[in-house]
Amino acid sequence: MTIALHSRLKEGHEQAYERDHQYIPDEMVAEFARVGIREWRIWRSGRDLFHLVDCDDIEAAMTALEESPANARWQEFINQHLEGFATFGEGPGATSVPQVWTLTGQTAG
Repeated sequence: MTIALHSRLKEGHEQAYERDHQYIPDEMVAEFARVGIREWRIWRSGRDLFHLVDCDDIEAAMTALEESPANARWQEFINQHLEGFATFGEGPGATSVPQVWTLTGQTAG
């Protein structure tokens, strides 16, 4: 599954976030593999961050990461730059943006 997420940076943190997010800790790379996250891409427009996550099951992955000491350390560090994620409901997957349309979905038939 591919999930879209939207988060927002604190004002004035744009350059610091890009600097601090050039690489994530190797322990987080390992945690992502463990919970079924295969790819995570982030784009920035001003203070808005747009994420595309390829994973087996976003809710299961987010739930598993809640118990991860490596994730807790990473979140404590990187969250200094974030206002937070937009929410679209309740539960671990509540931050995913609902998909409306895809070109390949339209042309596949």
